[in-house]
Amino acid sequence: MRSIRPSFTARRGRSGRRATTSLTAVALVATLALTATACDSDDNADGRPNATATAGDGKIHVPEDLKQRLKEHGIDIDKWKHGAWKNWNKDDWLREANDFVNPIIKGLWDPDRMRDADDPDQGVDDNDLSGDQGVTDPTPQPVQAQAAAAPYHTSAATSGKLLFDAPDGTMVCSGTVVQDPAHPGKSNLVWTAGHCVHAGKKGGWYRNLAFVPSYNNQAKSAAELESASRSEVAPYGVWWADAAKTSQQWISKGGETGGDGASYDFAVIHVTPEQGSAGKSLEETVGGALPVNFDAPAVPKVNSITASGYPAAAPYDGRLLYQCQDRPGRLSIEQADPTMYRIGCTMTGGSSGGGWVETGADGKPALVSNTSIGPVRAGWLAGPRLGEVAKGVYDSVSKQFAGR
Repeated sequence: MRSIRPSFTARRGRSGRRATTSLTAVALVATLALTATACDSDDNADGRPNATATAGDGKIHVPEDLKQRLKEHGIDIDKWKHGAWKNWNKDDWLREANDFVNPIIKGLWDPDRMRDADDPDQGVDDNDLSGDQGVTDPTPQPVQAQAAAAPYHTSAATSGKLLFDAPDGTMVCSGTVVQDPAHPGKSNLVWTAGHCVHAGKKGGWYRNLAFVPSYNNQAKSAAELESASRSEVAPYGVWWADAAKTSQQWISKGGETGGDGASYDFAVIHVTPEQGSAGKSLEETVGGALPVNFDAPAVPKVNSITASGYPAAAPYDGRLLYQCQDRPGRLSIEQADPTMYRIGCTMTGGSSGGGWVETGADGKPALVSNTSIGPVRAGWLAGPRLGEVAKGVYDSVSKQFAGR
């Protein structure tokens, strides 16, 4: 969740300049699910050989000519998996829509790293909201976030925590398992916020992006988590992003803090299990996936929206899943951009990207938005209405894996 600055000119605290790479080679390697242990250089198979990988001994090999081409663009896969991902040289910070590269590093997301991940937000004063641009309703009354019932696998099976590394350290957002039209009943798609995968106009793609469904499923206390095993913290596994896409509007306009690009602040990632394919998709593993409504209803037609997420900024600590339910109002930041949904909610940073769900007239829930922005003094959240641009992002990721 990002906070609003005066005049909406800035957003999250992230740095980075436009990368100079053309990345034809990167587009090729982005299809590989490269794996490594923290101290082992073997590339373990993901069971999915393709035109740029060869299989025959149970391992995937990156051709030497491709490795060399990647090195020319600042990416050494072998060094990357052994810590080179920590080098946030701004000239090598991959930025463009097709630049996403996310090799699996087995064991990187251990319980300590998961627990210590910070929220990626900087807070500012919500009094900075001055005047209406487009249509904006009065600020909603705060709605106290309620802890979801444990186990989360029963009460909120599609929700989870999104983990990633940024120049400022280890970060956390939230995400939701959504349906994949190319793989009915077997989706590996996760919906989140654009600012949870890409830094926007002054940066690039984040690294080591992974999704943990039903994180801390039993709602263990902070003391209990200190000694919890990885299987207790992540009972349904760690799922690494092997593809990610956000809107071009977010990449072009998204700022460090504030409202720039908020109406297009959404993203879809495709994930694969860290331990390799076990035959089950993410949807089959968690037991469900939400449909996405790209014909999002106008505010007056929505009686109630439920937002879910793992807030990590004070007074929360990222340990528990929370939810807010409220009737939405309208928030317009730029008159030319789509008006956003806004609800009362006390969730803070870390809840970014968490799904907003509406139950339609047919009684079935559907995802209609995600948490994008909120004020420093928690009291409300805003999320984009999903339309043609969002559908384009979603369809692009789905089609990328349609024949696999």
